[in-house]
Amino acid sequence: MSTRRDFLKTAGTAAAGGIVFCSCGLLRSAQAQPPQHRKLPVMVNGKRVKTIDIHAHCVIPEASALLGPLPLIPVRGNDETVIDIDKRLAAMDAQAIDLEVLSINPNWYDRDRDLAGQVVKLQNEKLAELCASKSDRFAGFASLSLQAPDLAAQELEIAVKKQGLKGAAIGGTVNGVVFSDPKFHPVWAKAEELGVPLFIHPQGIPELNRQLAGNGWLTNAIAYPAETTIALSHMIFEGTFDRFPKLKVIAAHGGGYLPSYADRSDHACLVNPKGCNADIGLKKQPTEYLKQIYFDSLVFTPEAVRHLVAQVGASQVVLGSDYPYPWELHPLDPIFATPSLSDGQRADILGRTAARLINIEV
Repeated sequence: MSTRRDFLKTAGTAAAGGIVFCSCGLLRSAQAQPPQHRKLPVMVNGKRVKTIDIHAHCVIPEASALLGPLPLIPVRGNDETVIDIDKRLAAMDAQAIDLEVLSINPNWYDRDRDLAGQVVKLQNEKLAELCASKSDRFAGFASLSLQAPDLAAQELEIAVKKQGLKGAAIGGTVNGVVFSDPKFHPVWAKAEELGVPLFIHPQGIPELNRQLAGNGWLTNAIAYPAETTIALSHMIFEGTFDRFPKLKVIAAHGGGYLPSYADRSDHACLVNPKGCNADIGLKKQPTEYLKQIYFDSLVFTPEAVRHLVAQVGASQVVLGSDYPYPWELHPLDPIFATPSLSDGQRADILGRTAARLINIEV
């Protein structure tokens, strides 16, 4: 039985190792340095692996100016979203990242079609220029005016065919309209036709803001994973993945909560048949659709990586850091520290799967 003295002794050891107590509970210090950080070039079982971070952010100031002043959440990393190439490359080197796939969080879905189109056009042009200037280190996901699906489909085609972008980044909903809505079918059809991925990155659930107010930044910590979970679940249950079987979707933050409790989805219609539309005949069990969705590895610990891989398969997991936001400053560490992964699975997660998704040579 542990005594108070045992607890204090353990707590002191933990603090010395970089774990601190704070008002948010037990927090791993961002300054704590796990052992054996990798350096470029990254080797797996003696073979070179090109590491690809599928989840990295930037902003284009000229495009942001068109939207006017926006609320700025004072989080660490905001000052590095405007890319200073030398500084970003130094950070990538420190993370042992060969290639970042850059994306811009959509904050224009509530604007009119013309303004959104101007913002997207400028962002895609500037992002394409940035990636072309350093193509060995940067690739990009296009922005889309998703509130105008016909325009978004055109923007995606131009971005991929003319600007060299590798797919598109989208939010988790469009002004409350879920992605399974038929209005978005032209966009999914275009992505399927072009063979490029769509990267789902949540933006928050405004309806929950009051309930999530208070300590812990719950509007991000809880609402972001919840939004992704809802987005994917609608696409599964409303038959979107059946309608577009070759659609490539990458879900940020490990896919939210879905992979952690996916099996509940298989039982919902059995328990409450009236809660399910008999006219939507899914071709597979809900959990089986996880095998055709891709998930970034931003789940923080080797045990979480192990569980994610057990649920969705190692072939569906790609490296993600969320840089420049310091959620995971050493994204390779959990992959190398997961003992259940084979060398081949590690190499796939670190870059080989992403390379196939965005169609680049490695």
